[in-house]
Amino acid sequence: MTTKAQMTAQDHAQTALTFLEHSDREFESGDALQGSEKLWGAASHAVTAVAKRRGWRHGKYRAKTAVVDNLAAEDITHESLLRAWDIAWSFHLNFYNDQMPDWKVERDRPLVHAFVNQLVEIADKAH
Repeated sequence: MTTKAQMTAQDHAQTALTFLEHSDREFESGDALQGSEKLWGAASHAVTAVAKRRGWRHGKYRAKTAVVDNLAAEDITHESLLRAWDIAWSFHLNFYNDQMPDWKVERDRPLVHAFVNQLVEIADKAH
C-alpha cells in the first residue's frame, strides 16, 4: 500500500479526479456531507499534485493556500484559482457543519470541478 508521502504528483492528480467522481455520486445519492468532503479532498489532492511536481511545500492548509497564491501570482489567468480554493474550503467546512444551502452547493460545485481540472492540467504540464 502506498502511503501519502510515497504518492507521486500523478498519483495525487488521479486521486483528485477519482474524488470528483465520488463526490458527484455522493451528492446524487443525497449525501451532501460526504459529497462535500470528497469535493474538498479532490481540491486538496489537486493542489498537492502541483506542489509535488514543482517541489513546493504542501503539508498543511496554509502551505496549500501558498501554492494557490503562487500560481495566481505567476499567471494572471490563474487568479480565479484563489476564489475557487476558498469555495473548496467552504465544502470542507460544510462536511462538519452542514451549513451550505442547496442552491449554493449546486452553484459552487462546478467551480470546484473546474479548479481541480485546471490544477490537474497545470500539474501535468509542470516540468
